[in-house]
Amino acid sequence: MSSTKYIFVTGGVSSSLGKGIISASLAKLLQARGYTTTIQKLDPYINVDPGTLNPYEHGECFVTDDGAETDLDLGHYERFLNVNTSQANNVTTGRIYKTVIEKERRGDYLGKTVQVIPHITDEIKHRVRQLGNTGQYQVVITEIGGTVGDIESLPYIEAVRQLKWEMPKDVLVIHLTLIPFLTAAGELKTKPTQHSVKMLQEFGITADVLVCRTEHPLNADIRRKLALFCNVESSAVIEAQDAKSIYEVPLLMEKEKLDQVVLQKLGLSLDKEVELSKWKEFVHKLYNPKKEVSIGLVGKYIELKDSYKSIAEGFIHAGVANDCKVNLQWIHSESLNEANVKEKLAGLSGILVAPGFGHRGIDGKIAAIRFARENNVPFFGICLGMQCAVIEFARNVLGLAGAHSTEMDAATPHPVIDLLEAQKKVTHKGGTMRLGAYPCVISEGSAAADIYKKSTIYERHRHRYEFNNEYLRDFEQKGMIATGINPEGGLVEIVEIKSHPFFVGVQFHPEYKSTVENPHPLFVGFVNAAIKVKSGVPAQKA
Repeated sequence: MSSTKYIFVTGGVSSSLGKGIISASLAKLLQARGYTTTIQKLDPYINVDPGTLNPYEHGECFVTDDGAETDLDLGHYERFLNVNTSQANNVTTGRIYKTVIEKERRGDYLGKTVQVIPHITDEIKHRVRQLGNTGQYQVVITEIGGTVGDIESLPYIEAVRQLKWEMPKDVLVIHLTLIPFLTAAGELKTKPTQHSVKMLQEFGITADVLVCRTEHPLNADIRRKLALFCNVESSAVIEAQDAKSIYEVPLLMEKEKLDQVVLQKLGLSLDKEVELSKWKEFVHKLYNPKKEVSIGLVGKYIELKDSYKSIAEGFIHAGVANDCKVNLQWIHSESLNEANVKEKLAGLSGILVAPGFGHRGIDGKIAAIRFARENNVPFFGICLGMQCAVIEFARNVLGLAGAHSTEMDAATPHPVIDLLEAQKKVTHKGGTMRLGAYPCVISEGSAAADIYKKSTIYERHRHRYEFNNEYLRDFEQKGMIATGINPEGGLVEIVEIKSHPFFVGVQFHPEYKSTVENPHPLFVGFVNAAIKVKSGVPAQKA
């Protein structure tokens, strides 16, 4: 192929229609035909990255191997494609303007007046082409956040218009829109989509493909009407009916021939058939589990479940790997205390304490961990969840009254969790945590070694605080063992209680690396332990 092809996915009528899922599904279909494909997200907010955003604002912050703090849609991209993303796969308006202003300050523009056009749009186009210029990808799919008509999205839409004008044979635009069903009228209405497409055309862009979110099937008359009024071919009107699971969407898009339409319009070969046998097997197992298990997810951002999106998806992957449906019970850590924890967590076969920052909900997390430890309920702690397990053990097993993390209590008499040495001089919060993939050496004979089947692993991190190694000997003498150590600085990465059926805490974020094709082994092992507890079979102790 002579050049990289670029596909842009825009949204209309409403937000939250699933541009990320449609982008990932199309990428999966193209990948299944043998095309090397990647996806990037252009976010219109002015934050430089999502790293300083409250999870209530934007859901989880997804971290890549190279340490980029990115939009949660990049998690979908990796879970669908089983290919790592990077810093280049997520661009925000803040990053665009920051780069342009830095160039202006250096004098790169030779005294020219710096404007949205061409300077901002040129920087956007540069970021889009950056992935294509690596030579790694035949197709780059770019999802544009927000909806057409949003003020903050206008420079991105203009950049797309310019790219389509500059490379007419190599650029294609997919517009995702909504076909609402009016119960009173008893029919689907196309007018919102017509208006959305008209607005896109006012900005100089004609959509090549319409993907229509709908609760009901689109009949032939509606498809013809949309094609006529939106100036697209009838074959390019794609129905995206609501699915039971996001993992069914690639199969629905294959049925609608979305990949065929896209390849034909880009002049690419259709010679190779779609190979999705493993994906179809995954969906079949997802919809036909042989058993069920209930696991509690204890966190403080429970009101917005997207705050723990990768964890929830990790349980889906691990459930399928165990032929099991995982019923997640979302438990707000602020609702837990020593008096009610037994009642609140009754009936659970496993407890995961989620990551997070700040003091709110800490006592509830610690109470949940104590319940799991003392009642032999399988426990899995991630990042702050692992740190809370250390605090709970220090207080209730080692007898260190007031033991805490210096994040929560700077004056604690026993700082069993303390600020990383490299963080002590940090004043700016954005992008300064310990981020990205780091090595971890696993102890022989540990539960982690049995789960990973490896002696060295690489996992992604996002934290400022760590286990205080001054207390390590005391912990290990009482039964909490450090079974994973970072070889570069001695940082404790994994802790276990060997006398427990399954008690594992990790400083890293394993959920970021779980995909359909490669469910994360820690999640698989944890779900397996929960199944054994429910069935009355003692989980094998480390």
